Formats: sequence, structure tokens, C-alpha cells
Amino acid sequence: MKLTLQKPSLKQTFPYILIVCGIIGLITALILSHDTLAVSQNSHYVPACNLNPVLSCGSVINAPGDKILGLPYPYYGIGAFALLIGTGAGILAGAVYKRWYWITFQVFITLGTIGAYVLLLKSVYKIHALCPFCLSVDVATTTLFWYTTLYNIDNKVIVLKSARAKSVYKWVRKHHLDLLIAWFFVAIALILKHFWYYYGKHL
Repeated sequence: MKLTLQKPSLKQTFPYILIVCGIIGLITALILSHDTLAVSQNSHYVPACNLNPVLSCGSVINAPGDKILGLPYPYYGIGAFALLIGTGAGILAGAVYKRWYWITFQVFITLGTIGAYVLLLKSVYKIHALCPFCLSVDVATTTLFWYTTLYNIDNKVIVLKSARAKSVYKWVRKHHLDLLIAWFFVAIALILKHFWYYYGKHL
């Protein structure tokens, strides 16, 4: 008798994606919040993730303007990622959320992802330094945005009306992981290209 292993569906894996990415984001937000507070209290404080001239959390933390209503971005991340963990745990416990919740969830995930990439572009092209913990948040938010969008389309929260859109989405669903990995490879390649002046001579 031959046993066939069935791949888990997105509906089954989605709560785990929320929890895992939420935990990664929460840990990094807590570390960044601690370092941000430490730097504000002691200008000579050196974060542990200051690894070299490129990977330098201190340079990113000390950059002006990274606040909303007077609070640094990592402080908001603590609440946001805790909510993601709670949502994932709720699904595993059998909670069923209303459509308005998922629409709101999609909006905030989208805004969070846009914000993460705005900060990434600022780090690369203006500050000329990268924060390893911020890069972890970028990976988590990108993954969350991607699979939240797919989950919401699958569950008709986001409705595709045209046959063309449905056809394209069918192909996207088939290659969802390939597309996500390709996105990360492109992002890594662009970052390495920009900082090749440093890494090229150290290879």
C-alpha cells in the first residue's frame, strides 16, 4: 500500500506563518527598542549588531526622523507583532474573524510592508548602512504581506472579478514560494550591488 503525503494548504499553514513571523518581528522589535533607548540615554552606547561599516545598527538608530508621533518605529513593532501572534493563535484555537477584520489586517500589513521598505531604501541609499535586525523585520513583513494577500484572495476577502485576474492568480498560487524566494534574491542582489565597494574587496 503506497502512502502519499499531501502538502498542507495555506489555510492550514497560515496561522503558523503569522506566529513564526510575529515572534521574529517581536524579538527584533524588543532588541531595537532596547538599543534605541540605550542610545538615547548614552550617545557612546554601541549596539551588539555593529559588525562593520555596512552592518551597523547604531548608524541606522542614530539617523534622524525615524519616529511617529514622537515614538521610534520599534515601539510600534512590539504591539503590531504581538497582534500577529495573537491572530495566529486565535485561528489555531478555532476563532473565526469577520471580513472587516481581515480587510483591516490587510491594510495594516500592507502599510507596514511599505514602511519597512521605505526604511530599507533610506538605510541603503541615504544612511549607507544596514541594520541586521531591521533586515529580519523586512523578511518577516514581506512574508506576512505575501501570504496574507494570498490567504485573503483564497477566502474571497479580496475578490478577483475578471477572468484574466483569476488566471494570473492561479499561476501565482502555483508558484507562490518561487516568487517569494525570487523577490528576496533580487533584493539581496541590489543590496550587494550597492555595497560591493566594501564586500567586493573582502571576498
